Amino acid sequence: MPLYRALLYLYPASFRAEYGEEMCAIFARERRPAGFFGVVRWIRTFFEIGFNAAAAHADILRQDLRYILRTLRQSPGFTFTAIIVAALGIGATTAAYTMVDYVLIRPFPFADQDRLVKLLEDHASLGAHWDLSPANYRDWKGASTSFQTMGAYRSILVNVVAGDTPERIDGASLTSEILPMLGVQPILGRMFSVEDDLGGAPETLILSYSLWRELFAGDASVLGRKVLIDGVPHTIIGVMPQGFYFPNREARMWTAMRFAPPDFLDRTNCYITALGRLKRDTRFEQAVAEMQTVTGRLAQLYPKELAHTGATITRLREDVSPQSRMMLNALLGAAACVLLIACANLANLLLARSAARRKELAVRAAMGAGRERLVRQMLTESILLAAAGGILGVFLAIAALPALVRLVPVSLPLAEIPSVNWNILLFAVVLTIATGIGFGVVPAVRTGGASAEALRDNARSGGGRRERVRSTLVVVEVAASMVLLVSSALLIRALWRIQATDPGFRPDHTITLRTSLPMPKYDRTADRVRFYRHVLDGARKLPGVTNAAYTSFLPMVMRGGLWPIKIPEHPEDPANQEYASLRYITPGYFAAMGIPLRSGRDVAESDTRDGPFIAVISESFARHYWPGQDPIGRHFNVAFFDRVVVGIAGDVRVRGLERTSEPQVYVSYQQVPDGWMPWYPPKDLVVRAAGDAAALVPALRRIIGETDPEEPVSDVQTLDDIVAAETGTRTVQLIVLGSFAGIALLLAAIGVHGLLSFAVSARMQEIGVRIALGATRGSVLGMILGQATALAAAGIVIGAVLAFAAGRTLEALLAGVKPGDLSALLSASVTVLIMAAIGSLLPALRATRVEPIDAIRTQ
Repeated sequence: MPLYRALLYLYPASFRAEYGEEMCAIFARERRPAGFFGVVRWIRTFFEIGFNAAAAHADILRQDLRYILRTLRQSPGFTFTAIIVAALGIGATTAAYTMVDYVLIRPFPFADQDRLVKLLEDHASLGAHWDLSPANYRDWKGASTSFQTMGAYRSILVNVVAGDTPERIDGASLTSEILPMLGVQPILGRMFSVEDDLGGAPETLILSYSLWRELFAGDASVLGRKVLIDGVPHTIIGVMPQGFYFPNREARMWTAMRFAPPDFLDRTNCYITALGRLKRDTRFEQAVAEMQTVTGRLAQLYPKELAHTGATITRLREDVSPQSRMMLNALLGAAACVLLIACANLANLLLARSAARRKELAVRAAMGAGRERLVRQMLTESILLAAAGGILGVFLAIAALPALVRLVPVSLPLAEIPSVNWNILLFAVVLTIATGIGFGVVPAVRTGGASAEALRDNARSGGGRRERVRSTLVVVEVAASMVLLVSSALLIRALWRIQATDPGFRPDHTITLRTSLPMPKYDRTADRVRFYRHVLDGARKLPGVTNAAYTSFLPMVMRGGLWPIKIPEHPEDPANQEYASLRYITPGYFAAMGIPLRSGRDVAESDTRDGPFIAVISESFARHYWPGQDPIGRHFNVAFFDRVVVGIAGDVRVRGLERTSEPQVYVSYQQVPDGWMPWYPPKDLVVRAAGDAAALVPALRRIIGETDPEEPVSDVQTLDDIVAAETGTRTVQLIVLGSFAGIALLLAAIGVHGLLSFAVSARMQEIGVRIALGATRGSVLGMILGQATALAAAGIVIGAVLAFAAGRTLEALLAGVKPGDLSALLSASVTVLIMAAIGSLLPALRATRVEPIDAIRTQ
């Protein structure tokens, strides 16, 4: 019998109260067989009770839903507000979780992704995560035993001619091991083979699905066709499937990487990235230890080039920068704050609603409605509101995802816009139910306490305890919004600090574009010089142009170009090898870029290979190697040649506004040996104008087309755009976090407004009596605004403490701004106080319009 009574608890409480004893009595009177048939009877009883209990719960749920929908239709303002608040909280959290899941959790579409790793070099003087040289890649691959296979690739940007118009397309040059390692088969044709890696083999090409559709309209007979890449015919051998993304997701085509014997001579010529697949019986830690051993042996064999050089191995799934990971986690934290504020807001709305319905609920309780039924009904109402908000929130999250694409690192093989899969929808469902229970449980429990006392005519709709709960919830909302506001203010301060950094050049009135000059067409320096002179002569004759020049790489666009420096006066120290950033330039580059020339002269047309190899160095180079001396006329070695210093230019932030750059070296564009390093000869054109430089682009395209009809123009942008792009990711981060802070502030304002509106309604009689006894309208206004200010002040104090802790976690994103920055704290505090004033203004004004006679008459 005790077991049977326990089973009856599966029924609703109202059902047990009405039928429970009778069912126990019937069960007791029945004959209970022993043995096997007794077990069968208990099993049958268990299933009968389970089925009937579920039917009873479903019947009550139908009744509750009909009642709830009817009451919600009668309160459209409350219903609309509750759904919007829930949608904002659930939508923000779903969008944030989608990004975190997409970048940090969701598996890549590669076979055995946990065994895929990326291998890079780390240098004592340069830091970690540097590309490999072909020689080191060869030796790493040959000496390691932890990998089932290892391959290499490098990103490329090439001229592609598949029709009448040349185009610049991102791609990758890779060894034959890479694509099989990723485990994705082409939908047409084949992958690269070992034969494709051999020198002298026909040039081959694999297209991405999107490029295949774009250039060939999805023609299935594309295999075998020829495409010109940098002037060299390549045969199409394959097309990758839709949705395939390379580890550099910008790549849209792939060519075979081939190494010639000279490529293995210089171990400091680092330009490739290695990928490896671990053997099934090899742990990641074993591979890391083995590679450290391998690099240690190589450092002993080649101490001059590889002293203090090691290996950095990361799982491909984890190839996310600490800053990106931190920002995504901060995004999730911000969404959690918004959700917390939304739940507190909704709880306050339901508390106010239950207080307003207190008499109605007391009547129902007096007529026999049990506490469980009332609590259950309130929870059902909150979950129903959360469900409506959750559906709307999912659509809001989907709409917000395109705005978050800048948070996806380019190094990951992912589509730009995350998809919402079943995991995300399941997360949204669980979040919706949790939200509904979270904001509904406190009002439901308090509603269950409705008593006959509420039926008295002058019974107040809420007491001090109830008001304290609502006030506490508002303080929580204000504190959470304060955390987000301070975090946003800190990011704003960091952004301003970075934007105020001098890049070392004048970005105004300057347009830049890229011409590729592919090899072997421009293998000879004389051919390149003719091209440069024709283009520059035409550009300088355009109206409004003040100067034009070519350079190997624009600052901040290409951040590397590092070469070891040898100074005759300084003894070589392989353990502390120093580097400089190298650019080949044409005359007039410093004037075109707005880089000050401190002393000496610019590169001149007379600086050819027949004369001394010259160099213009940066101020930091001069200070470091010849402190307190005049470096003009001094000699040093860089890029295999001895060079004489002829000028000193201002320092440039080559690596970007946030990083200190190595010293810079500029050498003559005519002093490049024929066929030497095809990516180093100048390709970027810089044109400075007196007016709008962007208006010159059509004329510049025409001049380049006249010079070489097969030369495409790409990467057209102003220097202002380049500098602005330096803070582009930070701007996106700020906009995202600021948007969350704005939503939080709006929700907190709604919370303050709702609390004070209810408080004014509940205290209408008290306010009328105060006015009747001589209180002025101003004092009533001050009383309500003072209550709002007190709530805001409590939230500010709590939020400031939490914001400092949040700022500590964001310190790597703050560019030197301290987490306790006073200006950020003050600006956020003032914003919260203004929000509290705005949220309380209407209730306060309504309180001042209370007529004492009307208030006393309703007493």
